[in-house]
Amino acid sequence: MGLRTRVHPLAAMIMVAVLLITSAGTGRAITLEEEEKLSREFLKYVFKHFEIINDPVFERYLSGVTRRLLAAFPPQPFSFTFYVIKADDYNAFASPGGHIFINSGLIRAMESEEELAGILTHEMVHVSMRHISQKIERSKKIALGTLAGMVAGALLGGAAARGVIVGTMATGQSIELAYSREDEMQADQLGLEYLHKAGYSGAGLLRILGKIRGKQVYGTREIPTYLQTHPAVEDRMAYIDSRISAKTGLKQDDGGEDFEKAHVRMEALYGDADAAVREFTRRVESSPGDAWAHYGLGLALQRRGNRDAAAKHFKEALRDRAFDTDILVDLGTLYYQAGRPEDAMKTLKTAVGLGPFNAQGYFYLGRAQLDLGRLQEAETTFLRLEADKNVDPQVFYYLAQIQSRRKMPGESHYYLGRFYMKDENPRNAVFHLERALELTRDPDRKKEIESMLKQARKASRPSPVSSRPRSGFG
Repeated sequence: MGLRTRVHPLAAMIMVAVLLITSAGTGRAITLEEEEKLSREFLKYVFKHFEIINDPVFERYLSGVTRRLLAAFPPQPFSFTFYVIKADDYNAFASPGGHIFINSGLIRAMESEEELAGILTHEMVHVSMRHISQKIERSKKIALGTLAGMVAGALLGGAAARGVIVGTMATGQSIELAYSREDEMQADQLGLEYLHKAGYSGAGLLRILGKIRGKQVYGTREIPTYLQTHPAVEDRMAYIDSRISAKTGLKQDDGGEDFEKAHVRMEALYGDADAAVREFTRRVESSPGDAWAHYGLGLALQRRGNRDAAAKHFKEALRDRAFDTDILVDLGTLYYQAGRPEDAMKTLKTAVGLGPFNAQGYFYLGRAQLDLGRLQEAETTFLRLEADKNVDPQVFYYLAQIQSRRKMPGESHYYLGRFYMKDENPRNAVFHLERALELTRDPDRKKEIESMLKQARKASRPSPVSSRPRSGFG
């Protein structure tokens, strides 16, 4: 995909943080402060055992959907954060502290934005009404770390989650996290109201529940985790169907090409590679003019290392989508990875010039310019990325390379110091920042370096490793 996913510590859903606030549920719940602490422990387990997808295109699309949904909600006391877990199981869940997770396998099963909006809204209502925090209140006597692991094991499902439970649950202790029928009814009732307010029909929630239900086979081990934690799905489906039928004038919003592109990436890049090649080959053969089928096949072939064939299908997709910056960025990235910096630079210049801001496009454009010896242009490009609050550490590494080639050691050490700070290696950061301080004459830069040195020295003392996911460009 250009951007690489990392097993984190749960690196990329797609990670979108949006400000929200939660209304109090009807039952007694742990305090907001307790819930925040538990959520931090919970995330450590998730990041250790599961892979999070950080895909820039899907992340941008998801951000738009969640902003639309959040506008329909009343103010909340939590910031909601959304993640995509790289897993085939049909599962979605809300954790303590406003974290919403959805598995990539469930997204691949979707056929419209209505389905995605439906499942997200349902989980957001569970958070808003603090259903899970009410259940956790009953288990507060269990140690926080153990409780967080038990919550993770109960919600995540799969073999890795079972390992979490075994590793954290004391003999005889258990926690029942399945929502009650009343919880589910409330989440469905309010969820439909918020969906309608956001401009969705709600029919997608019914369809995706039917798909999850269809995965169930006999034997408790085979029951999707979602059905274990969200009971009475048949009753829920009947209720949702009756509510939708009683509502007139509602139009379904399938998400159009924005959903199509995001869904294609999820299928081509995060499912089985061979299956993706077969599926998109079939689609291209049946609809040779389908730009998104060509795009998906290009992504799947690039993933397999077949760059020449991938480039061919990217170009076919561009016949109908000539100004699509995401396709252009993927083609330019492919050219760079194939050792064609001139082609990469031309393609990526076009892509970033069309907008909107595309970090991957600027990153590989800067690398192509650097490889071609265009140091001033490369510096300008990487400085454009430096302004991004989610800047990747490697941006500073390449800025250091540029300054080294320009015979400016003070600046080179300065950027290496920032690289190691961002990459969570404070000891190396201290070394390079001290060298930068010796070589720098600018008084403002000296003050900046001194401030960073103070942080680096403090951070170099023994402390827990950060559990936040990070993405990289590779």
